Amino acid sequence: MPLVSLTRLHLASWWRVVPFILESNASIRQARRADGFLRGAVGKEPGLGFWTATVWSDIDAMRAFRDSDAHKAAMPKFYRWCDEGAVVHWFQGDEALPEPAKALERLLRDGKLSKVQRPTDAHRAGQVVGRCPVWQRPIERTR
Repeated sequence: MPLVSLTRLHLASWWRVVPFILESNASIRQARRADGFLRGAVGKEPGLGFWTATVWSDIDAMRAFRDSDAHKAAMPKFYRWCDEGAVVHWFQGDEALPEPAKALERLLRDGKLSKVQRPTDAHRAGQVVGRCPVWQRPIERTR
């Protein structure tokens, strides 16, 4: 059964946008080649909120991607650059990407906070926050 992995990160400063995009693009290139990657998309919400939705063949494939190469190298940087972060995973019966409104609803309902160095007041209070993303760029598997 396919697994959806959804991440929302909010940058603490506009100064971090360019390095964030460079690191994110490296992770996207890695995902495209990863075993078990089915499809994905990156999205944006107003302000400095960035989203990633990926669909994986199973949880082990997602974890192997998460714990290696470009993605593993980027995670400590995001800890320093972001003031909010959350992730949620769920299994579903097909390989479709979630609609943005469903993605937001799942994140707000079931999301787990990510560790960030300088959290916002909401993050510090344990609140998962976000606004509805717009999927801006699909991530397709490199064959």
